Amino acid sequence: MLIVTALGGNALLRRGQPMTAENQRENIRIAARSLAPVALEHDLVVGHGNGPQVGLLALQGAAFTDVETYPLDVLGAETEGMIGYMIEQELGNLLPFERPFATLLTMIEVDSQDPAFQNPTKFIGPVYAKDDADRLAAAKGWVFKADGDKWRRVVASPEPKRIFELRPIKWLLEHHTIVIAAGGGGIPAAYDPGAARKLAGIECVIDKDLATELLARELGADLYVMLTDADAVYVDWGKPTQRAIRRAAPEALAAMTFAAGSMGPKVDAACRFASATGKRAAIGELSQLSAVLAGEAGTTIDAAAKGIVYAT
Repeated sequence: MLIVTALGGNALLRRGQPMTAENQRENIRIAARSLAPVALEHDLVVGHGNGPQVGLLALQGAAFTDVETYPLDVLGAETEGMIGYMIEQELGNLLPFERPFATLLTMIEVDSQDPAFQNPTKFIGPVYAKDDADRLAAAKGWVFKADGDKWRRVVASPEPKRIFELRPIKWLLEHHTIVIAAGGGGIPAAYDPGAARKLAGIECVIDKDLATELLARELGADLYVMLTDADAVYVDWGKPTQRAIRRAAPEALAAMTFAAGSMGPKVDAACRFASATGKRAAIGELSQLSAVLAGEAGTTIDAAAKGIVYAT
């Protein structure tokens, strides 16, 4: 099978964890242990989040006042290389030497007039106490929203429209290469409406789940899996009545409401893939990947399912 996975940025650098290179490498090492058995049996594309990482680079850049902070598209490209390098190295340490890898800087087109630019929702960077968030908002003009009991910076997250590197990704897969692509939702780029074929970066972060869903669909993937630090999709999350969903029809799951900054895009991406292709999508915990693939853990979204089936 061809399996496209999306590793959550918070699974690679856990919420509240110091954002050191060694912490990130250790989390990627753990991720590689789950991915390696899958790569031995299937063709594999690995997408990943970059919310904590791109936010850290923005903070580091803002601390150096001699030049303006680099824009988010450039920071996104930097994180694609950094995270891809670590994934290649740690996964390569577990697989046969002859298995090839490629990390591909992936530009993805967005519409500069997308309404998302008027309502930023995508969390990036570390969590803050309210006073610290207010101070940074006043100093830098950043927008913050509540993330649980903390506050995080939010930026625009427009809809992905087209993946420019689709042809080289297909070529690499034909040669059984493990491809790391669309990292952080890809590098956001938009055409200048006033100039034919003039492409440029744009200040936003594309949701990595929607970007990798588009990639999975256009590659004809057999299975699309979003891996995070949550073990399933829950209804009534955080309440005494919370229940984990084990299996769902896309139309039934799409009728429910989930948080826009966390599980919402994952559910949206899974429903899109299952509805458009008739194939399975899944959402689950990285450490349970084998069980998620078997439908024994996480949440499976399947056009052949009937309604909602809850975990027992």
